[in-house]
Amino acid sequence: MGARGSGLRLWLLPLVPFVLLATANSAGYRYGASDLAFYGPAVMRQLDPGLFPRDTPVIDAQARLTLMDETVAAISRLTTNDLPTLFLGLYLLTLALLAAGIGAIGASLYRSRWTTIALLGAITLRHAIAKSGTNSLEGYFHPRQLAFAFGTLAIAAFLRGRTTVAALALCAAGSLHPTTTLWLAIWLGVATFVARPEWRKWLGAAIVAVVAVAIWTLTLGPLAGRLALMDAEWLAALDDKDYLFPLRWPASVWLMNAGYVVAIVWIYGRRTAAGVTTAAETGLAAGCLALAAVFAVAVPLNAARVALAIQLQPARVFWMLDLLAIIYLVWAIAEGRRTPGSRRASLAAAALAVLSLARGVYIMHIEFPERSLFGREPGGDWGRIAAWVRSTPKDSSWLADPLHAALYGTSLRMAAAHDVFVEGTKDAAIGMYDRGIALRTRDRLRRVALFTQMSADELRDVGRDYQLDYLISEAEMPMPLVYQAGLIRIYRLR
Repeated sequence: MGARGSGLRLWLLPLVPFVLLATANSAGYRYGASDLAFYGPAVMRQLDPGLFPRDTPVIDAQARLTLMDETVAAISRLTTNDLPTLFLGLYLLTLALLAAGIGAIGASLYRSRWTTIALLGAITLRHAIAKSGTNSLEGYFHPRQLAFAFGTLAIAAFLRGRTTVAALALCAAGSLHPTTTLWLAIWLGVATFVARPEWRKWLGAAIVAVVAVAIWTLTLGPLAGRLALMDAEWLAALDDKDYLFPLRWPASVWLMNAGYVVAIVWIYGRRTAAGVTTAAETGLAAGCLALAAVFAVAVPLNAARVALAIQLQPARVFWMLDLLAIIYLVWAIAEGRRTPGSRRASLAAAALAVLSLARGVYIMHIEFPERSLFGREPGGDWGRIAAWVRSTPKDSSWLADPLHAALYGTSLRMAAAHDVFVEGTKDAAIGMYDRGIALRTRDRLRRVALFTQMSADELRDVGRDYQLDYLISEAEMPMPLVYQAGLIRIYRLR
């Protein structure tokens, strides 16, 4: 009991600074930002099926592929229906579980507690995973991030020989984000095969069963048709999503991703020479490198435009390689092959903490001075607009600048729980999962491509053709004005 209490204190002590630094380095917590613009409405619709009568096909294009909306809606029913509070709580839970997982990994692989603290500091340094469409951290609740946090707990459990705990953590991840869980499962599956030779017979049987289920799923089951080729029209609708197509990447991205492999192999060799590796770590390194091999296999399928090879976004395996590379680089800096002294490790921890703090202060006070560290619902004029929209009937439909989410911080669909004609960035991304949605988004974006230059008559035509009720614009229009907040105006279209 004493040892457990000591371990709990060692985790809680750095937890608050970890959360604050991770949030500051992510430019503050923002409710409903970015990808939550389509995850959030999926949860809202689970809680109230009367929402989004027109946008349901867009929401379903991704929501039907995951259990995220059902999982988060169930949590909401058990806790609070106040989604801003719920999503903030899930964001904090994500960081707490990530800190726990990273701390446990460090405790298994490092010889100094200071090195583990250094690793926690390194993890707070949010960065993009090149051309993968993801970041190491996000400044809002993202089910992918929570799944990844569960993944770190699974890795820590694997390193400690707690297979059941690792499996349960992967199951929790799977209820939130299936593709992240897929890469984690491959990583730890290969790791177990390498580290536990006595299990290989049973693992082989499990692999055969999994392959059989996958074949059924892709041919007769819920993912039937995903092995078809994307046609030219579908691909053209995704043309600006270059992160989906590795052969379009610049050489610098290829070199960066190859650098992960080099770093992992090199530092693993140094750790082996230092006599600090275990069979579990050997498996972990092998499993991570296997993900690079999976990516290599996926590239020609992606080049052939097999839908599944694009929709799985296999470039995200480099998020996993990024994690192991950071774990290893921190060891090389703080400990290395020589017998570590607490001074070297503590200096590394202090340096990374100072770097994270300085970067976080710069981001929050210079780069994004208008943001608070923990912002909840949209505030200001856009928040007032969203509140007014929420007061209108659920089936009212809205026309706004297709870039309104970028302009105001979150989409109308997320902020006000109402249908919107098109949300340029996120609707286009969802198009990778469904050809019809891709073409629908393309056609709507073309119709309002020059939104800020369109006349009142042109906007009325769009409203008439699509039976839209209201227009949101900063321009003065000869239309019935029904509400205004600052420069943002709401006009009645019909």
